[in-house]
Amino acid sequence: MILLFTDGACSGNPGPGGWACVIASADGRVIERAGREEPTTNNRMELGGVIAGLRAVEALPGRVVVHTDSTYVIEGITNWIRGWKRRGWTTAAGEPVKNEDLWRVLEALVAARGRGGVEWRWVKGHDGHDANERCDELAVAAAKRKPYDLYEGPLMSYPYGSLLPSEAKALPARPKAGDKKADTRPVSYLSYLDGKVMRHATWAECSARVNGTPAKFKKVRSEDEAAAARKSWGLE
Repeated sequence: MILLFTDGACSGNPGPGGWACVIASADGRVIERAGREEPTTNNRMELGGVIAGLRAVEALPGRVVVHTDSTYVIEGITNWIRGWKRRGWTTAAGEPVKNEDLWRVLEALVAARGRGGVEWRWVKGHDGHDANERCDELAVAAAKRKPYDLYEGPLMSYPYGSLLPSEAKALPARPKAGDKKADTRPVSYLSYLDGKVMRHATWAECSARVNGTPAKFKKVRSEDEAAAARKSWGLE
């Protein structure tokens, strides 16, 4: 089994963007890759990270388990693409499918691994998942032309947290128009570093503090959730 973790980022959407992937191969090696495009969109960068990862392991045997926080990527390659192709790469509304060029590449890479050769697992973004946060850090750095180092070496020496596979879970339900049960409470982020808890209004502010550090962080929508996060970190 090959583990592939991916993410994409974009400033402006469209704007300068970056993609990243972390690969843990079956023989205990880790490879990180990252790149950028300008101008681009967030969805193209999400697709770009997956494509780069699958290209990097084309010669390696075994099932690839792809971890991504993009429901767009997972829904597109496992569900929507069949309808797009049937309609000649148009949507149900008759519009051209966006990013058709990348979808064609991704479909070919998946098909080349054979039936069941690629498994898709959704991870919640910005929720403390080590590999997802590492990919986000690299993608953001690439998009902003900031320096970054790419690790390549033994899994046992990997310095950026756990690369264990996540459990398979259902994609989050899409809120329906007029759904009164949709959670519309404002979001903020807590970070805990060097014995100090800080609250951030945006993920960008939180990310600036925690990226590249052993900090803990959590997205919260209420004081009860904030209190639960602090308790999970061993704080009263």
